[in-house]
Amino acid sequence: MSTVDGVEITGPMGPRFEEVLTPQALELIARLHRELNGRRLERLQARTERVQALADGGTLDFLPETASIREDDSWRVAPPAPGLVDRRVEMTGPTDRKMTINALNSGAKCWLADQEDANSPLWENVVNGPLNLMDSIDRTIDFTSPQGKSYELKPDDELPTIIVRPRGWHLPEKHITVDGEQTSGSLVDFALYLVSCGKKQVDRGQGPYFYLPKMESHLEARLWNDAFVIGQEHVGIPRGTIRATCLIETYPAAFEMEEILYELREHSSGLNAGRWDYLFSVIKTFRTRGADFTLPDRNSITMTVPFMRAYTELLVRTCHKRGAHAMGGMSAFIPSKDPAKNEFAFNKITEDKTREANDGFDGSWVAHPGMVQTAMDAFDKVLGDRPNQLDKLREDVHVTAADLLNVKATPGEVTEAGLRANVSVGIQYVESWLRGSGAAGINGLMEDAATAEISRSQVWQWLHNGVTLSDGQPVTTELVQRVIEEEVAAIASAKGDAYSSGRWDDARALFTEMALGDEYNDFLTVPAYERMP
Repeated sequence: MSTVDGVEITGPMGPRFEEVLTPQALELIARLHRELNGRRLERLQARTERVQALADGGTLDFLPETASIREDDSWRVAPPAPGLVDRRVEMTGPTDRKMTINALNSGAKCWLADQEDANSPLWENVVNGPLNLMDSIDRTIDFTSPQGKSYELKPDDELPTIIVRPRGWHLPEKHITVDGEQTSGSLVDFALYLVSCGKKQVDRGQGPYFYLPKMESHLEARLWNDAFVIGQEHVGIPRGTIRATCLIETYPAAFEMEEILYELREHSSGLNAGRWDYLFSVIKTFRTRGADFTLPDRNSITMTVPFMRAYTELLVRTCHKRGAHAMGGMSAFIPSKDPAKNEFAFNKITEDKTREANDGFDGSWVAHPGMVQTAMDAFDKVLGDRPNQLDKLREDVHVTAADLLNVKATPGEVTEAGLRANVSVGIQYVESWLRGSGAAGINGLMEDAATAEISRSQVWQWLHNGVTLSDGQPVTTELVQRVIEEEVAAIASAKGDAYSSGRWDDARALFTEMALGDEYNDFLTVPAYERMP
């Protein structure tokens, strides 16, 4: 169903979908697909070729062919755009109606409106996301829960700046085809938001802003820049109105930070350090290389271990050298009814955000409105009245490729508790994702797809690299299968009657396939998406 030549919508039309799936939006999707999708597929193939080269004994390094970009001290990214000058605390979360209202009422400076890791790409979520954002900009959004609780925007308050995170380059959108081909989830999310909300944001004195996930090279950033140029022309807003913050959450991208900023320089608003996806990428990139790249229990890996410290310090140094914001990682803690757990969570957030602020980061993320003020207090103590720390150049930082690759210096053990945590949390998250909820509160943390990715990747890595647990047990297929069975039984017992209404069999099967398969699947969400209607 579509009125645009070559475009077909196979997903069902829900209430008000026609306000987002407009001819102008579908025309932009068609143009982006026809002009850019071939290059997108080439870039995905280049990822596969790079991983094979690394498996064959290669390594990562700063690119010799782009040395002139790194050595040229004269270029800078565009000045911070309206609404992106002070970003000391950003809320993250999905774009369902309730979460949209809570995020905009949180008191954060910005809100990462997530169509990616905290969102499950059910068709209704893909369309309702930009629809909810359009209503929030118009201040017409409200929501009443099944229990009768009402949600609405606080009157007359200044709203956080909206920054939308579309899906990564690897994910398709199967409900919209162009010339018979599935489209890119990235370009669909970008186009639907830009057309429905771009001019509205310009009219209120800001612009359409984006977070760009999971890129692995500056050539992927160039692809986004070309999409921005096409999009701005299509909707009739000035070139450079769009701004984008790039997540440096893949191992290869850490070696191309300056080049990524350079490619997007007229549209750039900085870089972000994404912890869990970065660790997931470390495993994925060097998954066949044995002990030198085998990580201990994920919860034991702090941001102060050598290779993570090198990554974050280089990010701040790179950003501020080029006039771009450096954004810290997400704190996943959520409030608890247990005072002791709350005290622990708030202390950890204060510690984490204080470290980031002292290192020169201009802001950071939290995953729950109840954590905004704690993070704000930590940054306020360092920034004071300054809107950011762009003047903190960190010229003391000198990070080498060897520093970024120094994974083997990471302390910690691989334990049975860590194995069980990966299995339990991974399966619980996948079940939530398959039901359409991409942000899941599990064990006091707000988890997203990155947690499931590192959880199943660690199990695969430990199994396929002959790891022995701290108690002497070898990680074998039989051990993992037994742990899966026992952890699923524990989940079923805890859920009670509610267990039967979930998608637990599908979640268990998918996690098992991803963790035990002979071949490593680059993204869990790709086969998971195939299991969705």
